[in-house]
Amino acid sequence: MLYGFCMGLKDLLFGGPDARLKKHVARARNKDAQSADRFASLEALAGVSQPEATLGLLSRFTIRYDKSIEDEQEKDFVYESLIKKGPKILPQLQQHLRSAESIAWGLKVLDAVADKEQKWPILADLCERNDNTYARDPSRKIQLLHHLGEEDDARCGVALVPYLEDMDEGVRFTATEGLLRHKEPEVAREPLLKLLLNEKEESRRIKRRIVDGLADLSWDCKGYSGQVEKLLPDLLPGARLDNHSKIKRKQ
Repeated sequence: MLYGFCMGLKDLLFGGPDARLKKHVARARNKDAQSADRFASLEALAGVSQPEATLGLLSRFTIRYDKSIEDEQEKDFVYESLIKKGPKILPQLQQHLRSAESIAWGLKVLDAVADKEQKWPILADLCERNDNTYARDPSRKIQLLHHLGEEDDARCGVALVPYLEDMDEGVRFTATEGLLRHKEPEVAREPLLKLLLNEKEESRRIKRRIVDGLADLSWDCKGYSGQVEKLLPDLLPGARLDNHSKIKRKQ
């Protein structure tokens, strides 16, 4: 019975030199298809190990179905199917991350199938391809930086620093959040202080977040104390610098 099922699945996918496989891949990313039909194709793709099938599953993350419940269910199914395949899908996953407009789900899969040393080259590659130069749509970059901020890897903290100089305010804010989350003063303290005091930085929420973070983490402002002190009444009313140049909130 099992042999017959496997042969039937093989015939379904590969009948007519890969025509069936191509059909399922096309349907998997067709947001106009019926959810039941698209789900059937996702199940078929999950049942085989060919790289094309893996790429087909990953392509489901690139579309958004109008019905949010079905959309989430399908993406959850794809996620669970991919992580069962394990690290062998990393080449296809990297290909997807390089080209997809939205990479949040792909990064989630990466977290689940790869260890720290397997992840880092892929993340470093994404940083190089999504650097701190101008991007018309910074959403990919913001998703990447959010992920770097959550990673338990000091290299990810270092990778965040250049994005403090990005042209997009949302990118700079996400990089700021990530650096404060990493809690590595030797990497982040001085770059954050320089951004705080940069006259060209017009974002109040970034400056307020830096001041809050410095206070929360008890990082000192040595070398910049006088300049920081002048900003405190506006950004953190009632706060002061103590004898160690650390920001203390009003009691």
